[in-house]
Amino acid sequence: MVLKNGSSILIRKGTFNDIPAVHSLVHELAIYEKAEEQHTASIDQYEKDFDKNHFEFIVAEHPTDGIVGMAFYYWAYSTWRGKFIYLEDFVVKEALRQEGIGQLLFDEVVSIAKQSGAKLLKWQVLDWNTPAVKFYEKNHAMIEKEWWNGKIMFVE
Repeated sequence: MVLKNGSSILIRKGTFNDIPAVHSLVHELAIYEKAEEQHTASIDQYEKDFDKNHFEFIVAEHPTDGIVGMAFYYWAYSTWRGKFIYLEDFVVKEALRQEGIGQLLFDEVVSIAKQSGAKLLKWQVLDWNTPAVKFYEKNHAMIEKEWWNGKIMFVE
């Protein structure tokens, strides 16, 4: 596929060998989200969990720059709707944002969900991340503001 800047990009299913690049992109996202210290999962942990099919991902690969973006997701189940994809992380290297890579990745996740019979696609977005909110709204997403997130952190 050709980007706005004229360069080509390949969107493909991620493999075990892509995990270090994906880990690096997640770290870049954690810095962007002002939460670098919270990115504690190691490459080794990613590799073990990938082998156990706990998650899947797709990557955007540039011919000379390598992996420049990714969408990291897993399957879940809604008692109200049925099976769905949860998009855990979605990031493009900062220098290549606004080139259309994010749209290609997002479109591919939507396609995977539809082809697999998913009933919905869910994710979270930070309230201050205006560019991301606008991107999702442009893609006809509903941004829910009435549900609060709950979690329990288990210390290792």
